[in-house]
Amino acid sequence: MRLPDCKFYLFGMGNRRKIPYKQGMLLDARTGETIRVWDVSSDNIHPSEYAVKVKTKERKAAAIREDENDVWVEEDGKAVCLTRSRLRLPLFEESEDSSLLRVLHHEVLINIVDGKPVPNFLVYPKPSYRDAAMTCMCLEKAGNLGLVENWISHSREPFDRNNSGVCEPDNLGHVLYMISLVSDASHLLVQTVVRALPEVEKGRHIVGLTDYSEHVVYQIKWVKFGLRHLGLDDPYEIPKVFDGFSALFWMDYKEAHVDGPPFNERVKELCPYLGWSEAHSHGWSPPMKYSNSKYPVTWETDASQADYTGMSAVSPEYVERRICSPHAWHSAEMFLYLMGESPS
Repeated sequence: MRLPDCKFYLFGMGNRRKIPYKQGMLLDARTGETIRVWDVSSDNIHPSEYAVKVKTKERKAAAIREDENDVWVEEDGKAVCLTRSRLRLPLFEESEDSSLLRVLHHEVLINIVDGKPVPNFLVYPKPSYRDAAMTCMCLEKAGNLGLVENWISHSREPFDRNNSGVCEPDNLGHVLYMISLVSDASHLLVQTVVRALPEVEKGRHIVGLTDYSEHVVYQIKWVKFGLRHLGLDDPYEIPKVFDGFSALFWMDYKEAHVDGPPFNERVKELCPYLGWSEAHSHGWSPPMKYSNSKYPVTWETDASQADYTGMSAVSPEYVERRICSPHAWHSAEMFLYLMGESPS
């Protein structure tokens, strides 16, 4: 997909203040406050360095950078901190895709707000458990799980109810997995999930709606995965049927997959995380071209629960075309695919 031709960069990874840069301006994404303005003659964005370098028409230079400790502006020989909190920014030097992995890691971290992992901080007001579980896999890999640990620990709802209030059964597996990263089976929400499971059981299977359709294989794989990570009894059996979402779960149970039609190109263009997850599951080549220098890398289009007016902080074209970028699930799927690893 061709994203809008709008040059911007987002500062404020993790639980920091969110500060978009565009056209010589630094803004506070939440309040709209103008933080800095430059009359620029040129600006260069360096996504894998978490930096923007500016030259003004008065031939002065400025730089905005983000590191493991803070976001800061350097100009006139002085550095001023704009927001501060601690996180880890590995270089991923062991990978031939190290620079891209740094950008994807950024696109995951930028969508953490007040300790909550959201799909896109500009258009989604609350986490989606599905997206959050994938985000947490990345955070664990990079040593940043602490950024969302408090949110996981204090969660009490077994369903996110983000799709018109529907209680989606895969949420139960997402929740169990995320809790396993920071706690154990004694967690209060684990007991709530265990009590909720009979409501979505049919024999040894899990049933219900995910994205408004039945996806019995995908749902039960997540539930089994969550139970196993907490060392709980697993009485469930994966049915030997085709499920279009089965390939979205690449972490385990591959022998239970029944082949069928892949996602079509239009669907993968709108929701590219589906294509990356499917490719990861089957060991296919990357489902689309990507660049080590492009920013942003990831997106989602025309989602029913997104309020795209928030993208006006970047460009009205994103609002008009109903695109949010960057997107946490897309970033997470690409990151985990290129890392070539699965969680234990």
